[in-house]
Formats: sequence, structure tokens, C-alpha cells
Amino acid sequence: MENEKTHTYEIMEVCLLAGKIMLQSGGETYRVEDTMMRMAAAFGIENSHSYVTPTGIIFSAEGAEPTKTKLIRISTRSTDLKKVAMVNSISRRITSGELNLESALTLLKELDALNVTFPFMVQVAAASIASGCFMIMFMGEWIDFIPAMLSGGVGYIGFLYFHRYIPVKFFSEFLASFIIGLLSFFLVKIGAGQQLDKIIIGSVMTLVPGLLVTNAVRDLMAGHLVSGLSKGAEALLTAFAIGSGIAVVLSFL
Repeated sequence: MENEKTHTYEIMEVCLLAGKIMLQSGGETYRVEDTMMRMAAAFGIENSHSYVTPTGIIFSAEGAEPTKTKLIRISTRSTDLKKVAMVNSISRRITSGELNLESALTLLKELDALNVTFPFMVQVAAASIASGCFMIMFMGEWIDFIPAMLSGGVGYIGFLYFHRYIPVKFFSEFLASFIIGLLSFFLVKIGAGQQLDKIIIGSVMTLVPGLLVTNAVRDLMAGHLVSGLSKGAEALLTAFAIGSGIAVVLSFL
């Protein structure tokens, strides 16, 4: 009986670790719940229940012994879809019988500690190019491509640095958009750019929570109302921070 209880807790640890990695990396709520229950079923726990919100995961396993429940808190969230895909790959290997419990736990712990994000300069370069391309997509002129790249790149650098020292995401997004508005105005003022609105719109697009909005809608459509509404509120707060930073610049200049 004691060995069976230990085995059940080990299965729950694997499932919770997989769910934690996915949720912290931007995975949808229903995908996290489905992955955890499939993994539990593959290890022999047919009756399992999971309740996932953006800030926590509750997972319970039913069997011959009394029901066991564990809870973990999610304090940080980011966008790292590669980790989500890697957890899905491990989950498929578990359900196909390729991985045992110990191997799955080892792989998930290695993945949790792994940093698969792009280097700092690659992120900044991608943000710069994306800002210029978004500006063109919003019917801007090619002469404003370089100013949009500069504003978007510098603003994204500010976002990364501010978020490192100020863990509250609202303030880092507000300050980053403030820098974008200030630099865009300066570039137009000295004649390097022409259309201030198009430069600003293109530059702030790298801060817009596109994945968060998409996940909020998908969670609402899947019936996860709490997660959908909370993610939608977080996206709305981000949009408010971006708009406030630009509004402060335009109101004083």
C-alpha cells in the first residue's frame, strides 16, 4: 500500500511538472489539463481531475486508496512555445509507451531548467525588423522604415531591462511604450521620419499581447471561463499600459 501511494505521488509530480512548464510557457488552459490527464492515464491512473488557472494548478488522482490532491502556484508566465511543443512531444512518447515514469520525470526536470529563449540581441533584432514591417503593413511609407526599426528596437530593449528590475509587467510595458513615443517624436522632429502615428503603431506592436488574447478567446470557447476572463483582463491591462505610455508622451509634447 505504501509503495502504491508513493507511485501515485510520483505520477502526480510528473503530471504537475508538465502542466507547470506548459502554463508558464504560454500554453492554453485546456491543453494543459488534457495533457496532464492523458499522461496520468498512460501511467495507470484512469480517474484524474485537473483544474488549471493562470496562477495555479490543482490535480487529483482517484484509485483504490483515498483520493490524493496536490496544488502548485504559477508565479511567472512568459511566451515560449518551443517548451510547450517539447512537453507535448514528451507526453506523446509517454502515451505510446516509449518512456517510463523515471525517464519522463528526468526529461521534464531537464526541460524545466533549460533556457531555450533566443539571445538578447536576436530578440532585439527581431523586434526591430518586426516594428518596421508592421509599420509598412499599416500603410506607412518606406521612408519611415528605419525610424520604426529604431523606435521598436530601443523600446523593446527598455522593456527587457525594465522587466528584469521591475517584476510588475504593467510598469515595464508602460515605460517601454513611453520610450517608443518619445523616440518616435524625436525622430520625426529632426526630420528622420514623417508619419508619427504610423511609426508609433508599428513600434508598439512588439509589445501587444497577441498570444494572450488568442489564448483567452480559445479558453472561453472551450468553456474555461475563469482562465479566459483572467487572461483577457491581463491582455486589457497590457493594452492600457501601452496606450497610457504613448498618451503621456503625446499630451506633453
